[in-house]
Amino acid sequence: MKMPPQNYAQWQHCIVVDCGIALTPAYIEERLAALQDDQDYHTRRFVELYGEQYLQYVIGWFTQARKAV
Repeated sequence: MKMPPQNYAQWQHCIVVDCGIALTPAYIEERLAALQDDQDYHTRRFVELYGEQYLQYVIGWFTQARKAV
């Protein structure tokens, strides 16, 4: 099993290259809204799998990506 990204560069590579998802402003905003919604099923599942601290890292990386576009 591949380790989840541990920094912004690894995360960005995973999203853009490995998954083929463009980090557009609309996509970033959609993901941030979902990740910050503790009632969202997928966000709750993410926290179960990776923990609250990793969720905060991912939110930070999306926030960083928002500034870069």
